[in-house]
This record gives sequence, structure tokens and C-alpha cells, in this order.
Amino acid sequence: MNVCVYTLGCRLNQCESEAIADSFAQEGFTIVGEAESADLYIVNTCTVTSKAEQKARRMIRKFAKSAPTLATGCYAQVNEEELKQLGEQIIVVPLEKKAHLLKLATHMKASLVSGMSTYEGCRSFSDGNASVFDYEAASFSYHSRAYLKIQDGCDNSCAYCRVHVARGKAVSLDVPTVIQRALALQDAGFQEIMLTGVNLTMYDHERDGLGGLLEQLLKRLSPSMRLRLSSMEPDHIDERLLSVLKDRRMQPHFHIPVQSGSDAILKRVDRHYTIAELSRILDRLREAKDDPFLAADIITGLPGETDEDFEQTYQFLQNQGFSYLHVFPFSPRPDTPLFKATDRVPESVRDERALRLRKLSEDLHRAYRMRQVGKDAEVILQNRKGGHWYGLSGNYLEVKVLNAPAFGREGMLVQGTFGPLAKQSERMEFIVDAPAV
Repeated sequence: MNVCVYTLGCRLNQCESEAIADSFAQEGFTIVGEAESADLYIVNTCTVTSKAEQKARRMIRKFAKSAPTLATGCYAQVNEEELKQLGEQIIVVPLEKKAHLLKLATHMKASLVSGMSTYEGCRSFSDGNASVFDYEAASFSYHSRAYLKIQDGCDNSCAYCRVHVARGKAVSLDVPTVIQRALALQDAGFQEIMLTGVNLTMYDHERDGLGGLLEQLLKRLSPSMRLRLSSMEPDHIDERLLSVLKDRRMQPHFHIPVQSGSDAILKRVDRHYTIAELSRILDRLREAKDDPFLAADIITGLPGETDEDFEQTYQFLQNQGFSYLHVFPFSPRPDTPLFKATDRVPESVRDERALRLRKLSEDLHRAYRMRQVGKDAEVILQNRKGGHWYGLSGNYLEVKVLNAPAFGREGMLVQGTFGPLAKQSERMEFIVDAPAV
């Protein structure tokens, strides 16, 4: 029986999807991608933007035409009834019950043996108790790197954000369990672990924080294990975290939800920092790593954003030299303070600003890649196509790997030098010197 787990949204969703896929793989089911035919589809949804919800609805309808489809995730938490109306073969599992899906594979195996159809098996699956930290994958079907969930929820209440409504208050996985799971991934042969959460820098923030956890992890993990962080909210990046980021095993790739370069707009949407404070944090991140990959989330057309506010944002992003911008036109979300804002920016202006920032992102990304030519780095091999390996560098650049070892395999770490940019490709060349030790 083929099972497809289709994911929208953040790295935390990807992490949780991998654990669900692994639970099916461990029971003997075949995990397939969206382009392949499946007997059961599981769609892990996102509610960050209306476009994410629109895509979720489209994929759920598409999958449900051919096989039973389970819809779960943040969108399923806040709009359960809406998703139920999309088709007869659709079963909605709210986010608060998503972790219980880790037990679905065992149930499905037994129900199929008893003669039930796939749909009947899914419908007969009863609710049970599960923790948001039950997601623990031993293998990863859709990624070559390991994902480890250490945090969930958020105590911030940004005026545009619906995720904290769906996910609830911030909670952290205890340090001993994080270390135990990280060591298990290391023993399984993974050479990089991505730590994920809804608000990662809120991890254990009332005690030793994320920095304290990383100190303990780095003491226990091997000298060759790489650690990468998902997005980091700037208001909880403290001195202890900045210090531990200097360790060579911490990857030079930082994703910061900036959202705006205007102090007036940051205050309007209840962000807890100023541009001056953010600039100091970015300077410290550059001190921790030599020319790190700095990505930023930006929302254009937030209510009240004037032409002057946008120009301040544009100049800030340009002057800071970010490596990449994730640009989102403002999408009013139900259950948030800005949903009924009366000072909205016209959609045409909002979208024009988004286009300008996406063009800026292209220029900044190309400039960053050009600066890497001739530099030494490590790359994880991800997939092989057309006789060549392709991989991801520590500073988050996709590369075409030349001179890869004959015994190369997915997830293998190799050392080499960045080559020139291909004229018709987003990828750089990477010339391997040797496997990483």
C-alpha cells in the first residue's frame, strides 16, 4: 500500500510529516511523493496565508478524487468544518490530534488484514492521547537531513499571525530527551540535524534557553555532526545563544522573521524589537560566522504601511545585505487583530511592493553566491540526477557536485571548494576534495 504525506508550510510541519511517514514505513507501507499514485494521502496544512490555505484546498480536492485523504495541521485546526466539505473521501484530523496519527499505521495494518477498506480503516481510527513531542522519526522519506522538533507554540501575539492561535502557548521538549533523540539520529548515520519549533528561540527561555541546550548538545555529539537552526525570532536571541553559534558545527545559516524595516510598522503589528536592536543582532550573527547566509521573512502591505515605511524597509534590507528574502504580501487572517483593520494598503500597492522586494532578493542572492566562489565548504549530498550529485552547503547554497566520490550516497558529507555560477542555473558548482571526516 502506497502512502503520500504532502506538506505545506514551515520546517516544523516538515519535521512532523517525516515522523508520520516514518511510522508508516516502519509498518511496511511504501512512502511515495505527490507525483506517484497513492492509496492514502495525508495533507499537513498551513494557515499562515490565504494562499497556503487555497493550495491546501486544491491539493486535498485533487487527492480525494483518487483515494482517501486525511487533512491535518494548522488549517485543519482553525477551519475543520470547511475542509470536511471538500469531498466525500476527506477525513479531517485537527492539529491538536495530529500527533495521534503516529499510531495510524499500526491501526491501518490491522484493519486492512481484517478486510476493511482504506477509508473504513481511517474512519474507524479512534482518538487517543498524544504529545506534541511524540514526533520522533528514525528515517526521513522526503529529506536527506534529520529533523528534530524541540519546541512548539508561541507566547507572542503578533497582530497578523494566526499560528499562535492554532498552536497555542510555547512548550519545550526537556533537554535529556532532546539529547537522547539527537544521539539516536547520529547513531543512525545522519550528519546534520535541523532543530525545529514554532518559535525556536523561545525554547526554555525562562531558564537556560536555546543557548544552554546547544551547549549540552555540542558536548555530547561527535565533532563531525552539524547542527542547523530553523527560523529564530530576534527578540529572544541572547548572548548565550550568540556565543554558542561560534562553534564550527553550528551552520552559518540564519533565518530571521524581520517582517518590516519600519519601527512604526513593527510597533503597529506588536513585534518586540526595533530596527536598531535588530541591526545589532545581525552584526553579532556576522561576528559569530564569516559571511553567513542571512534570510529574512518580509510582509509587504501590512496595515498602515506608508510609502515612507516601505522605503525604510527596502533600504534596511538592501543595506544589511541579506542573502535571501521570503516575501509575503499581507494576508488578513481570521482571529487576528489586523483581520478587520481599516487602514489596509490597496492590494495593487501591496503586490507592487512585493515584486520590488523579490527583485531585490534575486540581486542579493546572486551577490551572496558570487562572494562564495573560491571558498572552501562542506556539502551534504542530497540527490543524484543525470550522472551528477546535487547537494546543500553549510551556508544553505544548492550546488552541483563535481568530482564526487564513487561511493557517494545520500546524506554523505563532502569537503570541497565553491566553483563558478552556472549561467542558466540557480546552483553553483562545487568541486569535491574529499569526504568529510
